[in-house]
Amino acid sequence: MKQLFASVALAATLLSPAFAAEPLSGAEFEAYVTGKTLYFGQNGQAYGVEEYLEDRRVRWSFLDGKCKDGVWYEEQDMICFVYEDNPAPQCWSFFKEPNGLRAIFENDPNATTLYEAQQNDEPMLCLGPEVGV
Repeated sequence: MKQLFASVALAATLLSPAFAAEPLSGAEFEAYVTGKTLYFGQNGQAYGVEEYLEDRRVRWSFLDGKCKDGVWYEEQDMICFVYEDNPAPQCWSFFKEPNGLRAIFENDPNATTLYEAQQNDEPMLCLGPEVGV
């Protein structure tokens, strides 16, 4: 899997300027992601996974089995996410590229960039709540 992330990151870095002039609209993003589970990488490393459900609902995990439910909406050419544990919107610009999506985190002055490394239509692995003794 690590090699997959590295290959996708390299290809996306080399091809990015030639493609993706405009970010995806809400309708384009919805058509691409609904019903899918997308795995994202950053700098050749696994970053996280998001499951895109009906009605613009999402489920996110940093690949640790701890999942956060949320929703997404379109705002000013960005796709913004609000999760159950954080009411502050997290807004991204998504670009469709030959190897999948490229996402730029617009809330971050350092512009975190993620790349789609894999997709499937299987639900994510989410562990149940931790129970104390």
